[in-house]
Amino acid sequence: MNGIIIINKSKGNTSHDIVVRVKKITGEKVGHTGTLDPLATGVLPLLIGKGTLCSKYLMNHDKTYKVLLKLGIKTSTGDDEGDILKEESVNTELLNKEKVRIVLGSFLGEQEQIPPMYSAIKVNGKKLYEYARKGQEIEIKPRKITIYDIQLLKSDKESNEIQFTVNCSKGTYIRSLCEDIAKKMGTVGYMKELQRTKVGTFAIEQSVLFEDLTKETIEEHIITIENLFKNLEEIKLNERKLQLFLNGTKLSLDLEDGIYKIYGNQQFIGIGIVKDKFLKRDIVIN
Repeated sequence: MNGIIIINKSKGNTSHDIVVRVKKITGEKVGHTGTLDPLATGVLPLLIGKGTLCSKYLMNHDKTYKVLLKLGIKTSTGDDEGDILKEESVNTELLNKEKVRIVLGSFLGEQEQIPPMYSAIKVNGKKLYEYARKGQEIEIKPRKITIYDIQLLKSDKESNEIQFTVNCSKGTYIRSLCEDIAKKMGTVGYMKELQRTKVGTFAIEQSVLFEDLTKETIEEHIITIENLFKNLEEIKLNERKLQLFLNGTKLSLDLEDGIYKIYGNQQFIGIGIVKDKFLKRDIVIN
């Protein structure tokens, strides 16, 4: 079984839990292209079998989230699981939808973001959350991120909550974004709920609920490597060139540099890369 399956992760499960379960069901090597926090739900692409060889093509995808921001409360982790550190009043006049839209719109574009202390980023060989758990202070360098789109869904003056969607670059921390939005609204806040609805072209509509995972549902929903690269141009090799290709020999071909689907004997063989008029083997599934 080779390919990718899109899991709809439920709240409370870790990404590791899901990898272990799929590995047990399929008996194949399984990996992912980026974890989701236990608190978060939604799209988690898993690579199965030789699909794991495709990870380098999937690591830098943009992501889309549905977010619930709670204003007036700051927590130690920036989400619903941390201890309450501070409570501040919220100016409900600023929760007017048009005013909220203006604040959200100010975050569009490329910017620098400081990651949260409770994250897996490594500083001096240790993860930030390891320092945080010991109460140690450490300088965190800002990282460049891009917010491509951000849209208000609802603004609730009674609960002091804002729900919005955001499409952003890899490496964006939504917990930090929530705190920054709250700060711009003159208060504090934390990420109360998070659902990832899209990773690159993988949407939640394609997903399988974690609770519904069986060998049958995985086989039914798996995206083959051939389909993953469906938009690539094809190269059809005759028997002699196919054997050379499979043996790792570079083939001279008058084609533009790029990634191509390789076929031989009317079957999909894998992925090849053309560079400087030479085709070399990259991923072979047979």
